[in-house]
Amino acid sequence: MSVSSINFREEESRIREVYSQRHPGTVYSRFDPAHLFEMQERERYFLRLLAKSGCRALHKHKILEVGCGNGELLRDLIKWGARPENTFGIDLIPERILEARTLCPQGISIEAGNAAEINFPDKTFDLVFQSTVFTSVLDYQIKASIALEMLRVAKPDGIIFWYDFSVNNPLNKNVKGVRLREMRRLFQDCDIVLKRITLAPPIARLLAPYSWILCYFLSKVPLLCTHYLAAIRKRTSN
Repeated sequence: MSVSSINFREEESRIREVYSQRHPGTVYSRFDPAHLFEMQERERYFLRLLAKSGCRALHKHKILEVGCGNGELLRDLIKWGARPENTFGIDLIPERILEARTLCPQGISIEAGNAAEINFPDKTFDLVFQSTVFTSVLDYQIKASIALEMLRVAKPDGIIFWYDFSVNNPLNKNVKGVRLREMRRLFQDCDIVLKRITLAPPIARLLAPYSWILCYFLSKVPLLCTHYLAAIRKRTSN
């Protein structure tokens, strides 16, 4: 790992502290119209990207999610056809790991782990997912280490799927958006296919309780969307 151990441990401690102070409440509940709109849109686009990437048969793939949180995306992957015994998650936060193990189907392996030091052999996974991990890391060198680790554990023809903020949150100094230029730096010698999705949360929270149709049309305007959904592949040499 290229980053110094001191910076690495300091950033790990900062992330643990930030997440220990978070109380999701009802804003991340499917009973909240804005969050429901966001999650249904994300599912629709994820399925479209998986199909476009040739990954309709998820039961055939070995899958890892780094920073799996409470396992929400892992549960979606099972719903979309992945096999629990082929599905793995790692996360830093013990409370989130415990919640994920409680909520996810038996057979999914969910372990404590740092995405910059993934405890799996090279070329293990067909698909590697990350959702809002990189924007939670403020140190660029640690982001670079995470990217290298994700590439290391992915098979030569494997795919990394990315869902993360492309913009900063002015109300949260612990979140730093990752733009396409930085993604290309992190994943050099890779092909990146992406789309901007997710209507800006303040707009969605204002409008979703009253008009999903308006939210739908506004979500088609890239400038009003806050996240990138991407498929990242290693380039193959001729």
